[in-house]
Amino acid sequence: MEFKIQLQLFADAEKTEKATPKKRKDAREEGQVFQSREISSVFILLISFLVFNTFGKLIFKNLTDLMKYLYSSFENLDNFFTYDNIRIRFLSIVVIFLKTSAPVLIAASFAGILINYIQIGFLFTTKPLKPKLSRINPIEGFKRIFSKKAFVELAKSIVKILLIGYVAYSFIRKRVGILINLPSMEPIKILENFSNLSFKFGMKILGVLLFVSLLDYLYQWRSYEKNLMMSKEEIKEEFKQTEGDPLIKSKIREKQKKMAFTRMMQDVPKADVIITNPTHIAIALKYDQESYFAPILLAKGENIIAENIKKKGKENSIPIVENKPLARAIYKTVEIGDIIPEELYEAVAEVLAYVYSLKDEF
Repeated sequence: MEFKIQLQLFADAEKTEKATPKKRKDAREEGQVFQSREISSVFILLISFLVFNTFGKLIFKNLTDLMKYLYSSFENLDNFFTYDNIRIRFLSIVVIFLKTSAPVLIAASFAGILINYIQIGFLFTTKPLKPKLSRINPIEGFKRIFSKKAFVELAKSIVKILLIGYVAYSFIRKRVGILINLPSMEPIKILENFSNLSFKFGMKILGVLLFVSLLDYLYQWRSYEKNLMMSKEEIKEEFKQTEGDPLIKSKIREKQKKMAFTRMMQDVPKADVIITNPTHIAIALKYDQESYFAPILLAKGENIIAENIKKKGKENSIPIVENKPLARAIYKTVEIGDIIPEELYEAVAEVLAYVYSLKDEF
């Protein structure tokens, strides 16, 4: 016995379609946003290095003041361990330390906020903080450890270590002479050379990290887009949720049309005249001088509906007048319940005058 499997049944389960705006919005509200942490780290480090290089002299001065203050604290050991003395000196050390680190800390904080805003924009949600049972599930944890994402992170770390090691080795090898001669230099020269070497070394390392972060950015973007992809069935379900089930909407529209048709046919007996095409179009007009300044359209239709309007008119002894141009003009330009436009006043007035003359004869 042979079994045939219809692969088409599984086609909709494949996520082959790009995410819809609603899916992206829902994912963002859930805290699922596109972000490269590597880019953020490199940007913060870059800003911190540049600020450290710019305010290096000020930072060095504050560190010098801190060291002088600490050494001066031991001149009078008799009063050093008193409560007031320890409190005052501790507060002084904290103030000097904050002055020393403030430029870098402020710059790093600002850089972190800025780079995250550039990547994510303004977003406040507490949904990622909600507890999930899957986070404490050992099976799910095991899957995360050996997932594709974990292997990518491991490969990324190995690449960073190898590249940074190579750059560090090349940098030191080219400057071995300077490093060997540092101890023989004056303290100021040692500090200047060491600062310059540190800054250059840091910028080279940042160059390596920037290269890795760009690759990570592309990978994270691809993973994010892939995770958001939807199947055709999901798109259909989303459409039903947002726009409503097409089958139900069509039934509602059909029911509304029937109700509107019923109301329209109920108004036909109130008409003063029915103007026809004569076979394709029929319109029913009423002129109530006390309620309206011009005739209003009670009903209109073509083909079968036109026949029903004429039939209803005959049953209620409403005059039926043939006027092809007027019937077409009113049918195309006037909606049910609206007043006849001014440009048709004269033609309608002639028809109504004719109808009233017929009534006078009887």
